[in-house]
Order: sequence, then C-alpha cells, then structure tokens
Amino acid sequence: MSKAAAVAQPSDAYFQVEGLQAYYGDSYIVQDISFSINEGEIVALLGRNGAGKTSTLRAIARAASPELRSGCIWLKGNSIHDKQDFEAALAGIQLVPEDRRVIPGLTVEENLDIACIAGSKGWEYERIYQLFPRLKERRKQEGTTLSGGEQQMLAIGRALARDIKLLLLDEPYEGLAPVVRHDIEKALIEVKNTGITTILVEQNAVAALKLSDSAMILDTGEIVFNGSAQEVLNNEELRHEYLAI
Repeated sequence: MSKAAAVAQPSDAYFQVEGLQAYYGDSYIVQDISFSINEGEIVALLGRNGAGKTSTLRAIARAASPELRSGCIWLKGNSIHDKQDFEAALAGIQLVPEDRRVIPGLTVEENLDIACIAGSKGWEYERIYQLFPRLKERRKQEGTTLSGGEQQMLAIGRALARDIKLLLLDEPYEGLAPVVRHDIEKALIEVKNTGITTILVEQNAVAALKLSDSAMILDTGEIVFNGSAQEVLNNEELRHEYLAI
C-alpha cells in the first residue's frame, strides 16, 4: 500500500474509505474517493455505466481486480486495505456480485453449506429461510435451476450465512420482475433492521434511492454527490446530469 495508507488513521465511523485509488492495468478507475457510512445504513452507490460503481465494490471487498494502489479501508476501526479477499470476507465484508455465482451441481442448502466452511457462521438457515421462504421450499433443488430471482435470494442468503457486517450488492434487481424485486426489497429492509450495513449498486436508481438512507453518485471514478437519498430524489437537475433520469 501507499505511504498515505500506512500513516492514515480511522475515524470513529462504522465503515470508512479514505483516498481509494484503483486501477485495471494502466486504467485509473476509482479516483481518490473518500466516504464514511453509519452502522445499519443502506447506501445507494449510483452513476452511469462505466462510472466505477462495480469497481468500487470490488476494491472494498479486496478482489484481485481492480488493483488497489492507494487508500485506506476500515470496518469498525479495523484495516481492510491490507487484506486479501478471503481475509476481508472473514472480517465481515460480503460481496454479492452481479452474476450471483451460484455453484453448479450443488443444491440450495449445499450452496449455503459452502459459505460456512471457513470462518464464523452468521445467520442460521432457518432464519435465512424465514427471510426467503422460497429457498426453504427449494432447499434440495440444484441452485442453478432456480429462477433468476430465486438465485438472487440464494446469493444474498449465502452472504448472510457468514458472519457479516457489511453487505455489498451489485445490481440485485437486474432482470427481475417487479413482484420479485419487491420481495428482495422487503428482505433488505429486514436485513437493515438487524443492524447490517449495505452498499447497493443498482441501475434502477429510483428504486435504490427509495430503499436507501443516503446516496453517493460516481462520475468517471469520482464522487460528485454524497448526501441523503431523498435529496437526489428531489433534485431533478442532479438526476438528469448524472443518472439520466
């Protein structure tokens, strides 16, 4: 990590990012962003395609790419920027990627089992099944044969099966019918009520804003807005300029 990362100190924020810079090769994707999030908050991370939203989530989760070249990440005062992806997961950061990554050949319950192999367990299966009753009905069914919405439920359930403090969701509504999206939204409110913090990347900006407490807007890898979700909903000029809505 950079010298700046080595000397910076965390504040008392629940989750904090300071001076984050990430690259794909020579391409400067996440450009020196800083923000903090309160415990139990849902934050919408918005922007046009290519703004750097997914890259920001992946950098926070310490995925192999993009490469984090500078900056600090703290969760409850503990450093994450010096961790590998599996160590970040053990620290409580769970990324649900856009492609959901349901493991072929395994049942719903076996996909949950895989999540619990390493590290501290999170929610009990019955609690996950209460959140997503469809998963209980299909717990012996191969995960990849589920509908898109059910696979999204499984991906979120798998994250909750581990000891989780920060949930990173990348396009959870993509391809989902409105009724299924509503089920996911209700579940995320229940997750919030347990005190879990969530960062939500979603192209359906209005839906994400209505669910969220606060919002950040990225443009070409930089934060151009950081404030309340309601402020974005009320600001037509801001939405038009950066979200095209």
